Amino acid sequence: MKKLNIREARAALSHLEEILEKEGEITITRRGKPIAILSPLEGERAMPSHKELRRSMPRMERGSEELIREDRDGRG
Repeated sequence: MKKLNIREARAALSHLEEILEKEGEITITRRGKPIAILSPLEGERAMPSHKELRRSMPRMERGSEELIREDRDGRG
């Protein structure tokens, strides 16, 4: 397990994934005391589909542009 202080963790943000692959787990410390543990997720997670999310949502009776105009003009 690798230990990084806050400053080192901030500097290593761009390659934390590489460190996790190599070390397995990272402990982040502040003034020598552990404040967080980073560990890799088990298995690969698929990226959510925005298209599927939109398809699963109910259609609005009125368009959002109409609702926004009413709210903006104080008619809502």
